[in-house]
Amino acid sequence: MTGTRRFTDGGEEQAGYCRAVRRGNLVTVSGTTATGPDGTALHRGNTGAQARDVLRRIERALSGLDAGLEDVIRTVTYLAPQASWEQAAQAHQNAFGAAGPASTMIYVAGLVGDGFLVEIEAQAVTGP
Repeated sequence: MTGTRRFTDGGEEQAGYCRAVRRGNLVTVSGTTATGPDGTALHRGNTGAQARDVLRRIERALSGLDAGLEDVIRTVTYLAPQASWEQAAQAHQNAFGAAGPASTMIYVAGLVGDGFLVEIEAQAVTGP
């Protein structure tokens, strides 16, 4: 599509998606997990470390499409049953500040893949 730019950071093609898409001033980042090069979960058992890793991946995706964390207007955080919402919330607050984007955090039955505790998606708007 004209005017659509995509960012990938590896592995997405297996499932037919990309990490982030930009059209005009809207950037949408797919649900992102703390995934190692071999596709397995990083930082097993540590929600905070996974959330920090996820937010760094989101920041790289945004940067690859000429946006940044300051442009994020909404996030959704999915937590596995054994995840610590407090650790995920602290990582989110550290990344975005006290007056961060609109956000939803929910527990789900589980995430795809063993060892994943947190998955975050984001939407950003750049410019006026």
